[in-house]
Amino acid sequence: MRTLGRVGRALYDDPSDAELLRSARDGDVAAVGALLERHGAGMRAVALSLLGNLPDAEDAVQDASLIAFRHVGDVRQPESVSAWLRMIVRNVCRSRLRSTPPATPVPDLSLLAAETDPEKVVDRHAMRDWIWQSVNELSPTLRMAVMLRHFSPRTPSYDQMAALCGVPVGTVRSRLAEARRKLVGAMAVTADSVHADSVAAARESARDAVETLAAAEQGRFAELTAQRWTPDAAYYAGRQRVGDRDFLVRGMAGDLEAGVRQRFVSAVTSRDTTIWEMDMINPPDAPHHCPPAVAWLMTMEDGRMNQLRLFHAAGVRGGGTPHAKM
Repeated sequence: MRTLGRVGRALYDDPSDAELLRSARDGDVAAVGALLERHGAGMRAVALSLLGNLPDAEDAVQDASLIAFRHVGDVRQPESVSAWLRMIVRNVCRSRLRSTPPATPVPDLSLLAAETDPEKVVDRHAMRDWIWQSVNELSPTLRMAVMLRHFSPRTPSYDQMAALCGVPVGTVRSRLAEARRKLVGAMAVTADSVHADSVAAARESARDAVETLAAAEQGRFAELTAQRWTPDAAYYAGRQRVGDRDFLVRGMAGDLEAGVRQRFVSAVTSRDTTIWEMDMINPPDAPHHCPPAVAWLMTMEDGRMNQLRLFHAAGVRGGGTPHAKM
């Protein structure tokens, strides 16, 4: 994979946006950084005009920079890079003013589109290796916050993240601010490092998710969890432990007996954190038995699942697996 290619060798030759964009599509971190630096003043001007104060504007620009890092390869017209970056900033700022999670700004990059083929899901959502390298350099608490906020298809609100992580909203905000600062600064630092294959890791995680659901429907959930989870694996609601592995097996069995099925949507994974997104399919005679979606937030220990938090979209719940509402 290219990280410091033709643009990395000629940054001082004042390459055009088109040249930088071509290098960025090849995975040249220096090119992405150069684009953001070149258009940074315009991005900050937009943020300041909409938010009115420097700290909030800086946070918005950092949010927008992460979105741009993720999707710069999808820009079709090099001459529109500046307008594209400003559009991302405007959308992030407007989302902040509405007190809703920042939306992905380009319609054809929606992270909510349904897809039944796990390979295609991962190909569409997988981050560049160098982004995941930077994510993996964060502390576990910062890594969890940034994965939930920026890399999860169903982006939770600050209140939802606080409930899931068992910390105050202010702590969530401060963790995200610190994580964004570290990520934006670390992108260039990781340019020369050797990266793990994040696409392969995400594909493997997607296969694990599909196999887990299949095992549950085939009555092998207990067997699979015994193999892939640590003996003391536990389910948490916020900071409180509410059950062990057997508790989860019984909950899954209860859902299946009630006719509820889960359908894989997406997987993101880092060094010790994995998030699976699932749709919840209720039976026709009980359409509101479960919320419409669930996120499995897992922490790993030596390659095995050690802690699980289930985070459901808001809805009516009748029984089965314990829920933390989204």
